Amino acid sequence: MPGNSTVELREVDVPRPGIGQVLIRMRASGICGSDIHYIYHKHVGDDPRSRYQGVVAGHEPAGEVMELGAGCRHFKAGDRVAVYHISGCGFCRACRKGFQISCTDPLRAAYGWQRDGGHAPFLVADERDLVHLPDSLSYRDGCFISCGVGTAYEGILRGNVSGSDSVLVVGLGPVGMAALMLAGGRGAHLRIGMDVQQERIDKARQLGLIDHGFVAGPNALEAINEVTKGGAHVALDCSGNPHGRLLALQGTASWGRCVYIGETGHVQFNVSDDLMHRQRTLYGSWVTSLHNMDQCCDDLAAWGLHPHDIITDAFPLQRAGEAYALMAGGKSGKVVIEYP
Repeated sequence: MPGNSTVELREVDVPRPGIGQVLIRMRASGICGSDIHYIYHKHVGDDPRSRYQGVVAGHEPAGEVMELGAGCRHFKAGDRVAVYHISGCGFCRACRKGFQISCTDPLRAAYGWQRDGGHAPFLVADERDLVHLPDSLSYRDGCFISCGVGTAYEGILRGNVSGSDSVLVVGLGPVGMAALMLAGGRGAHLRIGMDVQQERIDKARQLGLIDHGFVAGPNALEAINEVTKGGAHVALDCSGNPHGRLLALQGTASWGRCVYIGETGHVQFNVSDDLMHRQRTLYGSWVTSLHNMDQCCDDLAAWGLHPHDIITDAFPLQRAGEAYALMAGGKSGKVVIEYP
């Protein structure tokens, strides 16, 4: 990924697994919004430990274990797996909790960022970063779970969504759509979607993910309050937009929970009127843990839900440039690279 909104195809050697590693034949590998924002367009970063290192891209891999390196004990050839996309040091408190995303060790490396990722026919991954993919879930499901769905799942957990709750999701990109799907799986009795694009609202309605959908505008908060009778018990902002973030907070009921998932940018609100006096709780949620990603797979299988329904486009690796350009356009659903 050389930046400047371009993609390069290169021939590389098939990697070999080392101690504690496995070789995976890729079956599906997603394109994430963070790939577009941080790599496809920019290819820059402030911290040399976290910036993209010019490796094979793709941090949402799913595939089949082909070969085991020395010392592997928990997976075997033929296992269907998704890959947690951060490999941490394994010893800090964040890693011991399963939140390798929050590891600050210099050895921390993200697949597709600082070490080779899933946009190649083969991937070497550390065995400890793998999650079993239930038979009822597709490889498309698995790659989406590796980041986008896992991120949405963590937000749903932070909001403690249950059957007692109405849920508002602001921003109906792939992560927002996944949050609505997961809220339904957790039993939310009312789901509201908000976006600037009518097409995304229509798609959410077509998939049965929302009871009400609204296009963002000056009457958005009034519409939310009307259908929820005073605000959603749980609101999640997946837009990363300052107006979307404010709307999610203001659209949260008194004593409700608001979760910020969307990355980058700023938000400004009246601390007394928008937060304290309404007794709202505001959470920041970043990706998920290895344990919760594992649980997410089990829950989706138990609920009979498939995140692959949100995927609108799949491309072979040879057409990766088209795939990235489509995802960067901001009008598609989830886009993935798929392998035979």
